[in-house]
Amino acid sequence: MILRSLLYVPASAERFVSKAHERGADAVILDLEDSVEEGSKDAARAALAVAVPHVAQNGAKAYVRVNVGPRMGDDARAAVAAGAQGLVLPKADSVAAVNALLAELGDADDGTIDILAIIEDAVGLLEARQVAAHPRVLAVSLGAEDFATSTGAEPVPEVLKLPKLMVHYAAKAEGKLSLGMLRSIADFDDGDGLVAAAKEAARFGFDGSSCIHPKVVPVLNEAFSPSEAAVARARQIVAAAEDAAATGTGAFLLDGEFIDLPVLNRAKAVLAKVGEAA
Repeated sequence: MILRSLLYVPASAERFVSKAHERGADAVILDLEDSVEEGSKDAARAALAVAVPHVAQNGAKAYVRVNVGPRMGDDARAAVAAGAQGLVLPKADSVAAVNALLAELGDADDGTIDILAIIEDAVGLLEARQVAAHPRVLAVSLGAEDFATSTGAEPVPEVLKLPKLMVHYAAKAEGKLSLGMLRSIADFDDGDGLVAAAKEAARFGFDGSSCIHPKVVPVLNEAFSPSEAAVARARQIVAAAEDAAATGTGAFLLDGEFIDLPVLNRAKAVLAKVGEAA
């Protein structure tokens, strides 16, 4: 699955919801949690019936971030009833947290609802691989602001880089999507910084990132998409490898570049990002 950009939208803010489908994001996350104040949470949940199909009308995935605690079950069931393709689970500090969400869904869960798990504290960080290994978890990320708060740290890149990478590698170890940048997504006005951070995350192998402002969506879409030159080179490598295999050759030189299995697999991964089977 391709998830380069995931745009958070408060489910209580109709003026943001109404235009979310126009922003070009691969997924829209209708938020019932932190961006919705307590007195508006019930109304935000009720609004999902209209909001979920609305944000998905141009092909974006429609996800819902639920509250943990007493509201979680009602949030999750309302999201699924509205047609959401996945649930974003905050404070996913253990496999038990994922199972608790699925248990709350009960008969509403037909086995197709994806879970996007957010690690937000030190306990979750140390359990990240087990969370990622859960068969229903599609993607894992680190919630920078909450993680920093829970550990008494500042949400600056030098502090966040290590825990972000730990969660990233936990996701990759289990073959799951890794979402995020090596910084907080809260500072969306730092244009040059965001571009650099998105490109950095792509170099490390992150698959995409969430964002809280629509102007960041095109930045993420570009950074987490291979360039035309990269796609063309990947096609050359795959084609040359097929020719070499036909003659019984494994590793070979292509335009002076040594091509072996890891290089071939990277080329295939590039093509997969643009929907081409190699």
